[in-house]
Amino acid sequence: MKQGIGRGDLDTSPVQSLDGSFRKFISGFLQNGVDLSPAQSLDESFRKSHSAQLGYSPSGTASSGKFVPVSRRVYKVLKEYKKKLIDFEIFNQSLEDWIVENTSCHSADEEPNFPSPFPIDEIHEFDLALEGVLFQQLFRMPCSPFSDDLIEDEFLALEDFFHAIINGLWRTFWHKSRPLPFFVSCPRNLGSKFYTVEKAISRGKVGELQGLGLISRAGDELHARWDQVVQFALFKPSILSEDGLKLSARVVCEALFYGLHLLISRSLSKISTIRNYDSVFVLILDSKYGGVIKLGGDLSQLDINSANPYQSAVDWMRNYAEVCVSPVDRIWNKLGNANWRDLGTLQILLATFYSIIQWHGLPRHSITSVASDHGLRLQKRWMECRVSENENTVVPFEQSNGHAGEIVELEQMDIHVYKNQASRLKLRPGEILIVDDQRQGQKSFQVQGSLVGVINRCLYTAVSIDHPAELLTLYVGAHVSNLEQSWEDMSLWYQVQRQTKVLNILKSQGISSKYLPEIIASGRILHNGPCKKETPGGRCDHPWCGTPVLLTSPVGEQLSWIVARDGRFSSEEALRCCRDCLAALRSASLASVQHGDICPENIIRVSVHESRSSYSYIPISWGRAVLEDRDSPAVNLQFSSSHALQHGKLCPSSDAESLIYLLYFICGGSMEQQDSIESALQWRETSWAKRIIQQELGEVSALLKAFADYVDSLCGTPYTVDYEIWLKRLSKAVDGSSDRGKSVDEVDITSKLEDVAESSGISGAGA
Repeated sequence: MKQGIGRGDLDTSPVQSLDGSFRKFISGFLQNGVDLSPAQSLDESFRKSHSAQLGYSPSGTASSGKFVPVSRRVYKVLKEYKKKLIDFEIFNQSLEDWIVENTSCHSADEEPNFPSPFPIDEIHEFDLALEGVLFQQLFRMPCSPFSDDLIEDEFLALEDFFHAIINGLWRTFWHKSRPLPFFVSCPRNLGSKFYTVEKAISRGKVGELQGLGLISRAGDELHARWDQVVQFALFKPSILSEDGLKLSARVVCEALFYGLHLLISRSLSKISTIRNYDSVFVLILDSKYGGVIKLGGDLSQLDINSANPYQSAVDWMRNYAEVCVSPVDRIWNKLGNANWRDLGTLQILLATFYSIIQWHGLPRHSITSVASDHGLRLQKRWMECRVSENENTVVPFEQSNGHAGEIVELEQMDIHVYKNQASRLKLRPGEILIVDDQRQGQKSFQVQGSLVGVINRCLYTAVSIDHPAELLTLYVGAHVSNLEQSWEDMSLWYQVQRQTKVLNILKSQGISSKYLPEIIASGRILHNGPCKKETPGGRCDHPWCGTPVLLTSPVGEQLSWIVARDGRFSSEEALRCCRDCLAALRSASLASVQHGDICPENIIRVSVHESRSSYSYIPISWGRAVLEDRDSPAVNLQFSSSHALQHGKLCPSSDAESLIYLLYFICGGSMEQQDSIESALQWRETSWAKRIIQQELGEVSALLKAFADYVDSLCGTPYTVDYEIWLKRLSKAVDGSSDRGKSVDEVDITSKLEDVAESSGISGAGA
């Protein structure tokens, strides 16, 4: 009778929350891909994802946690099981028929049973993100079959290929200047030592190498262990099947064999930096082609007590594991150069990207944000093409005077205008802007530069000519052009026009707080020289005529930039961030305004020199704020509340829930990259059910843990947050007094929030 890991060896104890209710989590609670027991929140409401998956995003990392052998017996048995599972030939005999069955297609239109790890849309977006990235393989893959040192040259080229990959990805998405946290090394077989290619060549062992591992550095130590392998690449003489351009069943079996060993090694590892344990990417390469295998699953379903370890491994793969097999495609061309921008190499790059996330968390710059620069490059190219010919070039053009669809001849003056338009897409330091503010008249500002760490090119710092000592944030709206409306960036409309409306509403209702941005000026830019606009609200041909801008105070650093540069926050700073953000949300709620987009990019840290505290934290980017029921908040798969993701609307506690995810992030919590609302909801459901968020915050501060429990009790309910009691507790923890730190200066407002939700947690205790 098959016997898996006993329930008694797993953590099945119910977790008691602060109000005495219980959540119970048992590993493997998903049956047949359907969640039969959704996590119940403290107010008897339910969070239930619509996903019918095992918690895996199609292309990213799995969302379930590490299987940890909680008893010495299970740890020892699993370790012995791994030692027994060493003969690939036996494993291949047991699994190959199943692989052949699932990779074979009986007709041209039939799809194989194994899905691809990456949808084509994701690969396309990744391609756009890598548009400006230079990958350079210096050691070419040998293209002559008659070379005396063919295998040596192949491994040198393979090593350089992966060095170029990790260097390009790390510099583009994570850190431009920090040292690479990886190196590459090669094993002779499973369980063997790792060698550099040069050392293997010098010892005459290069012919025994099986592939190449991407290894996570452990301090200054360069000796690799199998539990440090971030990603493994098998390198074979040929990986193609005899009956077409697809991976052979044998190499797929070998990749799964290595993949299972990597999953077991990670479960047995004591390394704490791994963010995800239950999925792994294995690459399969020869000197021409390549593909990607993804293996994931819950190891608690693996029968490690079986007398036949190979059969139990095969049973686990067939019944419990997720196996994805990519199409095979060309990696190196006939000259030995990598096809960096083609499908095969992009699959390798994307698998490496997600493998890095498993070990080092989300990148500073997401694929979507980097890919968004494609539109700017395309717009610039569009404009360059319209002016690149000589001055009498005839091009299709729609003039602003209404001659739509006509073919007109560009005069020299028009050429000058559009060359200027193409070159003025970015403001330069020292440039003077005259803003026509309807409330204050014309005001002049000088651009100081772009904000540090901000991807948005339309966000700058500036100073008022009248008050040059105060640094301001300058938002520049959508660039005015004669292009089609599809070129206009709606995010800029939210940043400028909509945010101006929200801040003016707060100001008109007497809401004034040092934790809210202050509007200094807003309006449209007036340009130098004659203006040919026909109406007061119209625009002329000048590239900046009528461009909307918004200037606010103060200026600070985004939390996403701070975490990427300095790492997790201290207990004191996390508490201060929570207090300051909660104070801002409380102030806005007095005017019935909800932020709707709380995330690390929208919270800034500002230096405060006149007070004892060194920093304060201010929510910015109020353009997606919800003023009335018909308004829709921003959708952020990492930080939006569950209610916002499910219904596209905010509940009264949505901003507070997003604040909890923000605190979890800055305190070092693992925020997995999600690719759909389904996977995002599944992550939230699992994290709350297993109390992962509370446990992470509890290591930083008992008060933050209590606040997380309190917010959890409100999620999805009509009850509002009791700001007053939590601001009092947080202020006492931050400043040592319930009175100090509560310097939120609102003009007298008679309306007061009713206390409709009971607070939970500890009394005004410190961190």
